[in-house]
Amino acid sequence: MNKIHSTAIISKSAIIGENVSIGAFSIVHDDVIIGNNSVIESYCELGVKNKFCSDRPLTIGNQSHIRSHSVFYSDSVFGDGLITGHRVTVREKTNAGLGFQLGTLGDVQGHCDIGDFVKCHSNVHIGNKSKIGNYVWIFPYVVLTNDPHPPSEVLLGCEISDFAVIATMSVILPGVKVASDTLIGAGSIVGKNVEAGWVVAGNPAKPICEIIKIKLKDGTGRNAYPWRSHFHRGYPLETVEKWLLEFDI
Repeated sequence: MNKIHSTAIISKSAIIGENVSIGAFSIVHDDVIIGNNSVIESYCELGVKNKFCSDRPLTIGNQSHIRSHSVFYSDSVFGDGLITGHRVTVREKTNAGLGFQLGTLGDVQGHCDIGDFVKCHSNVHIGNKSKIGNYVWIFPYVVLTNDPHPPSEVLLGCEISDFAVIATMSVILPGVKVASDTLIGAGSIVGKNVEAGWVVAGNPAKPICEIIKIKLKDGTGRNAYPWRSHFHRGYPLETVEKWLLEFDI
């Protein structure tokens, strides 16, 4: 049974799944699909349209939780398990896989492709035309840029590959490709492509070492990277089992 607050405004053409909660003063426009067992908190607006939107609906997967004051444009698709903080904005033509997490004040500028289980902390800006792989970590105040000579009509989105980690307050410059199993150190300005398995840091960012040379500061002497060799919280059991086999744990 759905729990829709009396002040919420829900389009008659919206498709609302089972056991969905929609909070006070939220607006659900036409061409919105909300999956089963999802929570939309107060003061949210789903399905906003602009001139860039096609007729494709906004689709929110099952078991999602969108927190208060968040805005999602039409013409986007999100897999099951979407979780947001408060006051996020997600523009049109964003495609995200399973378990996407976008922290408070997160901003996705649209025309973006985002893989499974991407985790963005608060105040992350994902520029238009960004491409993000699977199991990527993006920490607070990271910016993925796209204009090589602002202001212009040229957009070169960043590409972030699987298992990459971008530490807090880093900036990835337009068109830069960050390969898999990489670490971008905190406060870095990354203007060149990053090779797989490396740590880069600084302004401008430069290669520091291979990630396998970094040890966990827990006294065990274990490698800190690839991080999936020891960090499994919040991931599906079948995925963790594959990682354990990968590292013979």
